[in-house]
Amino acid sequence: MGLPGLRVVAGALLRRTACGPWTVRPLCSPRMPGNVEAPVGPRHPPDRRARGNWPGGVRAWEDSEHQAKRPRGSEEEERRRLPKRKIVLLLAYAGKGYHGMQRNVGSSQFKTIEDDLVSALVRSGCIPENHGEDMRKMSFQRCARTDKGVSAAGQVVSLKVWLIDDILEKINSHLPSHIRILGLKRVTGGFNSKNKCDARTYCYMLPTFAFAHKDRDAQDETYRLSPETLRQVNRLLACYKGTHNFHNFTSQKGPREPSARRYILEMLCEEPFEREGLEFAIIKVKGQSFMTHQIRKMVGLVVAIVKGYAPESVLERSWGEEKVDVPKAPGLGLVLERVHFEKYNQRFGGDGLHEPLDWAQEEGKVAAFKEEHIYPTIVSTERHERSMAQWLSTLPVHDFSATALAAAGSGAKVSSPQEGSGEDGSGEDGDTD
Repeated sequence: MGLPGLRVVAGALLRRTACGPWTVRPLCSPRMPGNVEAPVGPRHPPDRRARGNWPGGVRAWEDSEHQAKRPRGSEEEERRRLPKRKIVLLLAYAGKGYHGMQRNVGSSQFKTIEDDLVSALVRSGCIPENHGEDMRKMSFQRCARTDKGVSAAGQVVSLKVWLIDDILEKINSHLPSHIRILGLKRVTGGFNSKNKCDARTYCYMLPTFAFAHKDRDAQDETYRLSPETLRQVNRLLACYKGTHNFHNFTSQKGPREPSARRYILEMLCEEPFEREGLEFAIIKVKGQSFMTHQIRKMVGLVVAIVKGYAPESVLERSWGEEKVDVPKAPGLGLVLERVHFEKYNQRFGGDGLHEPLDWAQEEGKVAAFKEEHIYPTIVSTERHERSMAQWLSTLPVHDFSATALAAAGSGAKVSSPQEGSGEDGSGEDGDTD
């Protein structure tokens, strides 16, 4: 070794990094020509030194050996590595025995449809448990907040999930038979089932003796709806079409609130049919949105007019600013039939990446669920609990000619249109803004 090389070795400090091999570091700051850094001490085999990823001081072979010895993660840990996807679920349920659709977190006193749904989502393994405790973490949104006892054949909810294998079968395996997931579709990442919904269609199933004149026995099961009465019913229902101020059809709106104005696209009563010796008919209504109890009060007022308790003029008067006493029909017969996404389908339904939200392929499943769970529940409950007959007996109590001003003058207490009714406020579709 020449003199320059000896000077380098003599003037160097032998140092060892925390996790690297022994090296020689020069003390002089500028590197002189001919200076060489050479490793001293025990030498590692070339392959291990190369895997050590020098310079950097990290011995990668030790990390890889450590990882190889690490136990395999649980199934949930493996699933957590999967990306979550935004989907919508087509949901059908019989609402009897439930306090509406929307979950009341922290309250076990009133059971809701979402209590059972979220439990099934967690148990099936498509969402983590903490998402069930805080539904915002999975971006959960329902299309309609159905009220206590109200059923649905075409409810739609949006949320983010792990797309596990056989996801629908696994979710349904943890649900009671009267709650079913009938379909699933992928949607855009920012999709919100409530905000993207253009319209909702409800149906109201009731025994036709509800339209019998007040002088007839209210519990006459032999009553059959005549063509003339059906025409009268449809003429009155057609009056609801268009935009009106429905503040008298809910307890949550004042007469001058802009959101009390709602647009009804169509409303009609279909031909009657028999079930278990009783004649029933179905009223269908399609609107952009509905306020709490609005549909039940729309049906209740028409029933009161047809039976002869209220004059037809009360319809026009109910859309004015004065307070009108509008009866509310039972919740049993109300069913969320379908929700509509026309604008979304026009924009994304044909883009080649997303399916249109029309559920045409699921119509058979929807019809079968209604025949097996919804209609029998309505018929049997009406037969045993006689909810419609009992409600009809309360119609004479209503004063359809009185106004808020007249009632106040008589000393009777009249609640403000903005005061709550004290009833379950989950609403037909929850759109009470």
